[in-house]
Amino acid sequence: MSAKYHAIGLMSGSSLDGLDIAYVSFEQKDSHWTYQILAVECLSYPPTLQYKLKTATQLASKELFLIHTQLGHFFGNAVKNFVSAHKIETLDFIASHGHTIFHDPENMMTCQIADGAAIAVSSGFKTVSDLRSSDIAAGGQGAPIVPMGDQLLFSDYDAWLNIGGIANISLRQKNSQAILAFDICVANQILNFYANQVGKEFDRGGEMARSGKVDKVLFDTLNALDFYLKEGPKSLDNAYTTSIILPLIEHSNLSIEDTLATYTNHIAYQIAKHTDTVKSILVTGGGAFNHYLIEALKSYSNAVIHIPDENTIQYKEALVMAFLGLLRILEKENVLASVTGARKNSINGAVYLPLVS
Repeated sequence: MSAKYHAIGLMSGSSLDGLDIAYVSFEQKDSHWTYQILAVECLSYPPTLQYKLKTATQLASKELFLIHTQLGHFFGNAVKNFVSAHKIETLDFIASHGHTIFHDPENMMTCQIADGAAIAVSSGFKTVSDLRSSDIAAGGQGAPIVPMGDQLLFSDYDAWLNIGGIANISLRQKNSQAILAFDICVANQILNFYANQVGKEFDRGGEMARSGKVDKVLFDTLNALDFYLKEGPKSLDNAYTTSIILPLIEHSNLSIEDTLATYTNHIAYQIAKHTDTVKSILVTGGGAFNHYLIEALKSYSNAVIHIPDENTIQYKEALVMAFLGLLRILEKENVLASVTGARKNSINGAVYLPLVS
């Protein structure tokens, strides 16, 4: 590889809004990393594949492994088409997060599907995948894994918040350069679920939530959940949404608008509660486009909220996956034990090579 590295990062989030593809470059000067986002795309899943991913936790093992393989080829062909469409001439590797199906760190297990070998063969490029397993094997939560990228690529902020299907954060410890990171709460999974009930993909700008009223009983009940009493490191999986959050909301029997208003304020309240000691927060992920959510966050928090350019908002996680893949190829630690609770920092990722031409 050259001193300047070119990579494609792939990210498929729990909200199932599509495959984020980011073509980026990295350069290191005097131990300081810089990056450029050169081209991006969010590729929607075909309805059949989206349904398979949504119901994958209920499938038999053979069917799940079939989707694992199919998704890998889907990712690989997506990259191949992306490279052609953007006339990309220099690409050192692909780094794929995959799509999380199971995440059970208490039993030292995590499962992100999308076969790395299939990606490499279908795309024709070296591929790094399986970016959590070594940390899990070392006793860690396997999440969040983004903090290494936050620390090295976005050093101007005190906290780095991603509001995706699940809201997670990295933040500097007070009077220390050490990074603390954890999942805060379920976020867009719930907001999108209720928007879907009235035929909308998502609540654009949070306007449906803005038209509703906050139900204090549900708001207080959500904020009293046991997960919020746990100290980090801690992480959430999709099962928490279906087994804990949704039953609570359904029991309240609220309108869609009141449900969205209440849950949006719940997200903002939980974020503010965990950032009361920081001065500045960089906000990315789909939730950064939710104006009502950002307004609610500003009303609960004293921190300065920074909303970056659109590409960084939408593709930061894909960017960071590419960076973690680069660290893996350079055989440098890419997941922080101080964040995940593992015994040591670890080098995560399996490397697959394309067919020799």
